Amino acid sequence: MPKSVVEGFESDPVIQYSVFIENKVGRLNDCTRLLARNNIHILALTILDTTDSSIVRMVVDDPDNANSVLNLQGYSFNERVILVVELDSVIDVPRLLSSILSAEINVDYMYPLIARPGGKSALAIHLEDMDLAADVLRHQNFKVLGQGELSR
Repeated sequence: MPKSVVEGFESDPVIQYSVFIENKVGRLNDCTRLLARNNIHILALTILDTTDSSIVRMVVDDPDNANSVLNLQGYSFNERVILVVELDSVIDVPRLLSSILSAEINVDYMYPLIARPGGKSALAIHLEDMDLAADVLRHQNFKVLGQGELSR
């Protein structure tokens, strides 16, 4: 994915993988173990369930390698740029959402990171206007992270 997709980023944008997995017992395990065998660590994960399949949204620490591994194993997936915003405490969530609301930006979805180098909490967020959201959040003293800050 081109780095110019989100112009407001000071570093590489964070890439989210949406992997389409058959809704059968063990398929999610197969996918996550495949990534682990290839030394790719899942930093954030959420699952959208449908009748026949699931969409597994994830952020990993090695997106280039994840792309190759998923392709080689025949997984159907897409990549999307998302914002990852660092939080100092739980009281930052309402302040973050208020900042986005004040700019009249719709939130499509968000989910927490499981782990992050440095130990602070963070949210993965997809919004209708990523550039404006990044600018607004930085102006409100939130740290918008780049892929380099998540990778090993």
